[in-house]
Amino acid sequence: MKFSNWVGFAALITSFFLIWSLKELIILIFAGVIIAMALCTLTGKINNLIPLPRQICLLIALLSVLLILSISILIVVPQFNQELKQLIAQLPYSAKALWEIINSTIQKISNILYGKDTQLVDNISLTFMQFEAMPDGVAIANGITDSLSRLLNIAGNLGAGIIQTIFVLSISLMIAVQPDSYREIIIKLTPSFYRRRAIEILLECGEALSNWMTGVIISSTFVAFLAGITLYLLGVKLVIANALIAGVLNIIPNIGPTISTIFPISVALIDAPWKSIAIIISYITIQNIESYIITPSVMQYKVKLLPGLTLTAQFIFTVIFGPIGLLISLPLTVVIQVLTKEIIIHDILDKEK
Repeated sequence: MKFSNWVGFAALITSFFLIWSLKELIILIFAGVIIAMALCTLTGKINNLIPLPRQICLLIALLSVLLILSISILIVVPQFNQELKQLIAQLPYSAKALWEIINSTIQKISNILYGKDTQLVDNISLTFMQFEAMPDGVAIANGITDSLSRLLNIAGNLGAGIIQTIFVLSISLMIAVQPDSYREIIIKLTPSFYRRRAIEILLECGEALSNWMTGVIISSTFVAFLAGITLYLLGVKLVIANALIAGVLNIIPNIGPTISTIFPISVALIDAPWKSIAIIISYITIQNIESYIITPSVMQYKVKLLPGLTLTAQFIFTVIFGPIGLLISLPLTVVIQVLTKEIIIHDILDKEK
């Protein structure tokens, strides 16, 4: 290899390590870009309805978002906070009820298979009785409850999280005010022969992100609404808290809907065990409707993500970027999919020689 090649290779390795060291900052900037895209999309919708200058439409969009957040904080958040505290307080009793159901079920199965007088059944029953007779029999459940409470306190009081949030919001506002200027900077950083194609790819990425955000908002609202109706009809307590949890966690595919079932099941176990089974069936039905009817209709088949690809992306981005990587793994996957399709497949692999 020539000396210039070695210099280029060293520069490439150095750039890689520099980007890796700044990965937390890069992921925060990307989160700001996602919020900016949401604001730009909302601004465009308002501009189509009302022929006003873009800056005024952006101001209307910001005021609308602030108004919705203020109404949510004043009306929904206090009730949600109260129900969430009750939900966390009931987790130890739910764990105890679940343990009693497991104990009873295994006892019945053992009686059917081995008879009532077998030594094996006595040993199993003795083990369960010793566990329940422990002075701190609910210690594990209490430990889970304490951990959740501490996590909530840390999430609300962590100064670094507040600083990161302010940074993300600042970046999103700056980009939303002058999106064309930032897009022009990216275009100028690309080679001159590829700039026209880069504009097309950036527009494709923006459209894909807009479709994804629209789909997420509509599908999450649908899931929260349907989950609330289901829990209300089943007579499960803490409907608002569980419905909002289901809607918010729906943003995280695969993992989020699974976690959202834990809370209503915990409440239902204390009331009536059969309601837990009904909740599982209902949530599975809701997720299937959302996955196969609502989301495809909203996305209009423009953003197709395979479940295996989504799960793999969640795992990789969580390992690299931490919890925030899990939250924005799907929009990252959307952008990477567009870049892979347009640059690697279309421009390189499928290019005619």
